[in-house]
Amino acid sequence: MRPVMRPARRPVRRPAARAALRGAVAAACATAVLVAAGPARGADAPVRAGAGVEVEIPGPEHGGDAGSGHTRVPAAGAPAKTAGGLSPAERAADGEVAKMIDNGSTADRLDVVVIGDGYTAAELERFHADARQKWDEVTAVEPYTTYRNLFNVWTVDAVSRESGVSGDPDAATVRDTALGSYFWCEDIERLLCIDQPKVDAYVAKAPAADLVIVLANSAKYGGAGYNERSATLGYEGISTASAGHAKSGQVAIHETGHSLGKLADEYFYPGVPDYEKYTGPEPGESNSSTLAAGPMAGQRAKWYRWLGEPSPDGGPVGTYEGGGYFVSGLYRPTDNSIMRVLGKPFNLPGVEAMIGGFYQHARTVTPLTPTDRTLRARHTAKAAVPKLAGADGRQLVVRWYLDGRELKRFEGRTQVAVADLWLFDFRTHRLSVTAEDRTSSVRDPKIARTLRSTAQWEVRL
Repeated sequence: MRPVMRPARRPVRRPAARAALRGAVAAACATAVLVAAGPARGADAPVRAGAGVEVEIPGPEHGGDAGSGHTRVPAAGAPAKTAGGLSPAERAADGEVAKMIDNGSTADRLDVVVIGDGYTAAELERFHADARQKWDEVTAVEPYTTYRNLFNVWTVDAVSRESGVSGDPDAATVRDTALGSYFWCEDIERLLCIDQPKVDAYVAKAPAADLVIVLANSAKYGGAGYNERSATLGYEGISTASAGHAKSGQVAIHETGHSLGKLADEYFYPGVPDYEKYTGPEPGESNSSTLAAGPMAGQRAKWYRWLGEPSPDGGPVGTYEGGGYFVSGLYRPTDNSIMRVLGKPFNLPGVEAMIGGFYQHARTVTPLTPTDRTLRARHTAKAAVPKLAGADGRQLVVRWYLDGRELKRFEGRTQVAVADLWLFDFRTHRLSVTAEDRTSSVRDPKIARTLRSTAQWEVRL
């Protein structure tokens, strides 16, 4: 593989600190030498028209690195092979939407859309099996395991004319597929890019999309992280992955650390020019800081609440030098979380950020009884509250209130009859139910305030 050098600048809607961190680093040649051309440090710069989109490059197949920096790729992908249109039977199957995981209303759940590429009409059943397997891999990792009932998962069938994707098994292989997926993107074999406008056309068929996963019908190692929020469809990002490779699920989980948790990369590059020492401003990401443990604790900044605590990825939370691609000048919370090494869990600050990201899209109370009419004595107020699936058995705390006064006898219930409220007048009252997540995995009060949802009704005799 020949060395690749690409400028990597974030669009203007990203914080300046993110622009200061993002570099374009690609693995080069068989010797794994890294060549990087980073962004200008300081203020964000606009993206030139036609400059494409920024994606994260996964780390090498053999080794633990979660990523190899970022590069710019064409939004519309590589020139596509076209072998003619779909047959009537193929068109009938193309674009079909199914709810693979149903945990409730799209308004109250985080909706994941999975689309396959390189699957012919005859292979759609295998695509559905691949989608379920990959989602099982994601939800085997905390905090996805505990919060898996906050997610809906949709599949959208994209029928390809040919089986497999371009670049597999070699760079000369070109296939006619629905989403234009291809390895060897920007001459990097493991970088699996897509035609984003084509992907968006399929995403738009789903009722809602907060996160998108594109599975390539391939066993070749690869993936990519498109971690910019969609201005038109609203999803947080696209993760591409090979359906048939054992490490592809880990690549996708790492990418959701960026898109949902807004986490920085924790890996770095010894010996790469311009990445010896970070001298920019304090990063915006919650898991990256210019502060060592003492100043962090003194200033009550970043992950100071977690300092000294044992982390699931091994060792105590502290300030470990190196991260955001820089060898020095930046600190990460632990030595080896999934934001640095594939196969590792999120560290404690990462888990907290991910839970906060989940609750940006999911609500814990869904009113089943309409809230737009006054309930009378014959009615019952009903709500749906998702179950948590953690090993500790902890559940959301459900509490009921009448005119702001807690009705302790109803704690834990998901329905209350108006007749049981003991109303003794003919005034209209306000009945509400809240579900609150009191997880010990969240210590930041700003995030903790988002872990509570409420539904409300007007009631009277």
